[in-house]
Amino acid sequence: MPVSKEITRLEKSNVRLSLTIPKEDLVSGYRDVLGDYTKNVQIPGFRKGKVPANVLERKFGEALRGEALGKILEKAIEEVFDDENMPRDEKPLAYSQPKMEDEPKLDLEKDLTFSLVYDVMPTVSVGQWKGLEAEVPEAQVGDEDIARELEAVRERNSFVLDRDDGAKAQNDDIVTVTYCEIDESGAPVPDSQRDDFTYTLGKGQNAYMFDDEIAGMAKGETREFAKTYPEASGEEPAGERPFFAGRTMKLRVTLTALKERKLPDLDDELAQDVDEKFKTLDDLRKNIRERLESSLEARVRELRINGLMEKIRENTPVVLPESMIRAEIGGRIGALGRNFGMQPDAVMRMLTSDGGNLADVEASWRPGAEKSLHASLIIDALIEEQKIEVSDDELKLELEKLAADSGSSEEEVRERYGEEQLGYLKESLKERKFFDLLLAENTVKTGSRVSYLDLMANNG
Repeated sequence: MPVSKEITRLEKSNVRLSLTIPKEDLVSGYRDVLGDYTKNVQIPGFRKGKVPANVLERKFGEALRGEALGKILEKAIEEVFDDENMPRDEKPLAYSQPKMEDEPKLDLEKDLTFSLVYDVMPTVSVGQWKGLEAEVPEAQVGDEDIARELEAVRERNSFVLDRDDGAKAQNDDIVTVTYCEIDESGAPVPDSQRDDFTYTLGKGQNAYMFDDEIAGMAKGETREFAKTYPEASGEEPAGERPFFAGRTMKLRVTLTALKERKLPDLDDELAQDVDEKFKTLDDLRKNIRERLESSLEARVRELRINGLMEKIRENTPVVLPESMIRAEIGGRIGALGRNFGMQPDAVMRMLTSDGGNLADVEASWRPGAEKSLHASLIIDALIEEQKIEVSDDELKLELEKLAADSGSSEEEVRERYGEEQLGYLKESLKERKFFDLLLAENTVKTGSRVSYLDLMANNG
């Protein structure tokens, strides 16, 4: 079907695609549908397949024209969007559903023109990205960091025992609770209940932060209480406003199980339990230091890259399409739900508990989503501009490294990844090569000294 098209650029990486279908193709499409009706429709007084076309048109005129129009439009749109020669910045984003501007009418006496509006990939013209200068703080792994990690090792190798009957819950106990919000009448608020949620008391590992309220409870006990959450400071990063800030909520919590964790002694035996390659506690300490220093090195690299990317973002404006921003925010909300083990409806109810709505949630998360998307688009543009590729040999080396780290063979890792994941791995290697180039082409100064923990938590 020979379809002519015209693209009009609109605001916010939005376009209007106008398509024109010649009347000859309209007539052909209409006749195809009419032919199907002729073959398949049964009307009293006529044999199947022998109904005259004019009879069908009188009886099914609107349906015929509607079905024909739908098929003609669908075929024309598929033909245009499936064209491999169509520029990338003219094709709709995967999460942008093209919308028909006006409802077209089928007129077999003239060409049919209709328009679709949708979001496209933004145009990115990268500004200065070489010769920049950034600064990141420095840190080193100290004895206190080793000691903290050793305590974590003890916790991971602890064993769990039921507390005695009548024992009261206290910090560091492992508690299992069933909880829900309740209204003024004491009835559970829909979608707020969660059964048998297990966590360590005192670690703040629950969305409602009710650790203090259930301390002192015994197994089988139920408490109802009102909890008032502090107001937000106003200095939280975008999208990180505390849940329920400024609200007072009534909750019902039942303690269904109560256990305690027994920690092993910090000695050579513990080191050997962690891994047979460790003979002494000093061997374990050495391994922890190497691991923390490796993590520190990776974090410093990340902060250097972030600092340089911030400079590039400042001189590279990008107009983000609305559908792209919404998809990013939706992905972040989904990830939040998975982290808390909550269903999407419950996550949204939690996020809007201060009386807001979806629009309010999107507004608060938007700055962080826009910043992330902005950086990603710049990276993709520079990778393409610099023609950064990953060879089969480079991919093989990475698979061999992954195999060595996991104690598997390269073939096993390749099979475990599959074609799709190997594609993602290849893209991440391209990004790594670009970051190597970025660091080589710019200067990052060492700033003030901070602690290991502060640097690892740095959000710069």
